[in-house]
Amino acid sequence: MQSHLYPINLMTLLFKTVLQMPTSILTTDDLYDFKLELLGELKKLLQEKAPTTIKKYLKSAEVMEMLQISPGTLQNLRINGTLPYTKIGGIILYEYEEILRILQENKVAS
Repeated sequence: MQSHLYPINLMTLLFKTVLQMPTSILTTDDLYDFKLELLGELKKLLQEKAPTTIKKYLKSAEVMEMLQISPGTLQNLRINGTLPYTKIGGIILYEYEEILRILQENKVAS
């Protein structure tokens, strides 16, 4: 996750803008313009991060993170046939859509 880098980028933008400004008195209009520019930069940063594609296959670590389960629980789900998987070489892969289907099928009505 690189979300912790946003404040550093924003601070860099702020300092560059401040350093480039000639020595003068700032008006509320100047601050408003700066705010609009800063918000525009924020929107660009967020839009660059927005397009995330969902992978068709997930590795074990990704499934454990997605379902918030331990390695042992994931192994039990494989062994008892609850969670289908594909093994290629030493890598175990799980189909994302299949995981969603299983979650939906096992949903308990409240």
